[in-house]
Amino acid sequence: MAEVILRDVWKIFPGEVVAAREINLAVADREFMVLVGPSGCGKSTTLRMVAGLEEITRGTVSIGGRIVNDVLPKDRDIAMVFQNYALYPHMTVFDNMAFGLKLRKYPKQEIRERVEEAAAILGITDLLGRKPRALSGGQRQRVAVGRAIVRRPAVFLFDEPLSNLDAKLRVAMRAEISRLHHKIQATMIYVTHDQVEAMTMGDRITVMKDGLIQQVDAPLALYERPANRFVAGFIGSPAMNFLSGRLEPEAGGLAFVGPAARLPLAPVHAERLRPQAGRAIVLGIRPEDIYGPDHVPALAAGRTLQAEVDVVEPMGNELFLYLQAAEGQLVARVDPRQGARVGDRLPITLDMGKAHYFDPQSDAVLA
Repeated sequence: MAEVILRDVWKIFPGEVVAAREINLAVADREFMVLVGPSGCGKSTTLRMVAGLEEITRGTVSIGGRIVNDVLPKDRDIAMVFQNYALYPHMTVFDNMAFGLKLRKYPKQEIRERVEEAAAILGITDLLGRKPRALSGGQRQRVAVGRAIVRRPAVFLFDEPLSNLDAKLRVAMRAEISRLHHKIQATMIYVTHDQVEAMTMGDRITVMKDGLIQQVDAPLALYERPANRFVAGFIGSPAMNFLSGRLEPEAGGLAFVGPAARLPLAPVHAERLRPQAGRAIVLGIRPEDIYGPDHVPALAAGRTLQAEVDVVEPMGNELFLYLQAAEGQLVARVDPRQGARVGDRLPITLDMGKAHYFDPQSDAVLA
């Protein structure tokens, strides 16, 4: 078993700088867990505490049922892949991948078999005789992953391994690492600030902010049922739109009231938010749940407001409209056949059945 469990883990740096607090997280055996959040949220510090590269201030970390707080990194049965690859420039690819096994005095034949097996998995067999300077960024990253694979560790740790690659190569390497996980069936913990990486790769995602875990869930659950406004705004690209207003009674229900719009709530939301009537509230709506005047789905429980087009971004299979309404700025992901131009003032429809509602003080989700 290679389950990783963090119980009430804290990291406090000198000067009372709290990098991670109250981290309680269980990563199941063979799970691909992604830690995601903005820079400085504590995700890399948390990973480094699992690896043993950062001392734990308080709490416990266990790997495979063994508490490893006082265990050296080399004895934790983990392998780590770094952002900068950390390859030895004077060694060949083969020697870079074999280095850790040589230190542990594995037999030469076993070392060769392990390196060749890992190289075959990653498609770098023809690179084994080269040195890092003769490799592309993507090839170097494969070598770094291969060096981890040959160890056959209980847990793989990835610290933003794709950050130095160009956009096209990042997409390709995302697929490579996901394919690798399915092939070797190992426990993996992966740190990134890129929520697209998190959504496409993780079995589950841990969203962090200011050293605290905000929510742990499957990608689709995070997207559809965020626990608070931060998670709602961080997960999804373009980000969720937020409008500030008040809830007021409406015939048989409630309405969201902004500076120039009165948007009746869907019945399911009105029932849950009835105790909030008369109070300030934040409405959240995703870009794909906003429609231009020409393409409103028949099933949309929509309400309309007026907005002016600030920016038009054609993306090929979709169109992003950046809009200015009295209620605030909005981004809509619409049908590319939408004929909107900058400066147009047009009615846009919000699918209120897919709206989210947040407390403006605590940012907690209300419905």
